[in-house]
Amino acid sequence: MTHIDIRTTEAGDIPGLQGVLQATALFPAELLPELLAPSLDGQSPALWLTAMRGGTPAGLCYCLPEEMTEGTWNMRALALHPDWHGRGYGAALVAAAEQQLRAAGHRLLLVDTSSGPSFAGACRFYARVGYEEEARIRDFWAAGDDKIVFRKSL
Repeated sequence: MTHIDIRTTEAGDIPGLQGVLQATALFPAELLPELLAPSLDGQSPALWLTAMRGGTPAGLCYCLPEEMTEGTWNMRALALHPDWHGRGYGAALVAAAEQQLRAAGHRLLLVDTSSGPSFAGACRFYARVGYEEEARIRDFWAAGDDKIVFRKSL
C-alpha cells in the first residue's frame, strides 16, 4: 500500500473532495460545502476526515452522532476515488474514524447501506473491516431494495 495521510477535513479540501464525489456518484458534489459548513464553523459534532494522497484529497469519511443515544455514531458517507480502490485506503479511513471515536469515549459505529447489486461491494467491504449485519429493513429504499444496517463495537 502506498502511503496515505488521513486528517480532519479542511475548507481547502472541498474542491478535491468534490472531484471524489463526482467520480463515485455517492451524492451530488455541489452539496458538500453546505454539508461541511457546520463542522468547519464548529457548530456540529460531526466527524469529517479526508484521505490525502500526494497532497490531493483521495477520499472522505463522514460520521454523525445518533440522536438520543449514548456513544452511538453513524457513518453517513465513505468515498474513495476509484483510482485508489483496492489498496487499503478505505480500510485505513474507516480505522481512523473508529480510532477518533473510540478515543473520544464513543462505543458503537453503525453504517446503513443498500442491498442493491451496485452496493454488493460495499457490503463485502464493511464485513471485511469487521462490521456485522445487525438489521435489514425490507423494501426500505425501494421495492426489492433493502436497507442493511452494519454495526461495530468501538
